Amino acid sequence: MGEKPAKTPFAVVGAPAAVVGAPVAVPPPPSRELGASGPALWNSIQGEFRIGDAGGVELLMQACQAADRLAGLAARIAEDGEVIVTRSGPKSHPLIREETSLRGFLCRTLGKLGVTDQPLKSVGRPPNGGLGWRGPQHADK
Repeated sequence: MGEKPAKTPFAVVGAPAAVVGAPVAVPPPPSRELGASGPALWNSIQGEFRIGDAGGVELLMQACQAADRLAGLAARIAEDGEVIVTRSGPKSHPLIREETSLRGFLCRTLGKLGVTDQPLKSVGRPPNGGLGWRGPQHADK
């Protein structure tokens, strides 16, 4: 009888597993064309959270398009001034209302994506001076 070939103990199959919570080196590109501000938001969110589901990608795309529109509104308001003069006197620029509304939309959309959630209290041990034994030097206090 012939000799059996030696078996290797382990074999790598497929791509290496991704580490959850680790930043992504190159975020996936946006699915539609964005202006000047949108790609920065897209890369920032995708680099940290790696949103891949269809609904999440669409919400992020809407948020990025809103960021582009906000930049345009802010530029126009800066160009015209926050107060404009009309026949009936000075008034607040009408685009300020649109800008405020769009900022609200952007914040709500990012909240729906879950990228604005922060832990309510820190995880781990309490800071120095907290609970627990502190040694004999603090016995008199």
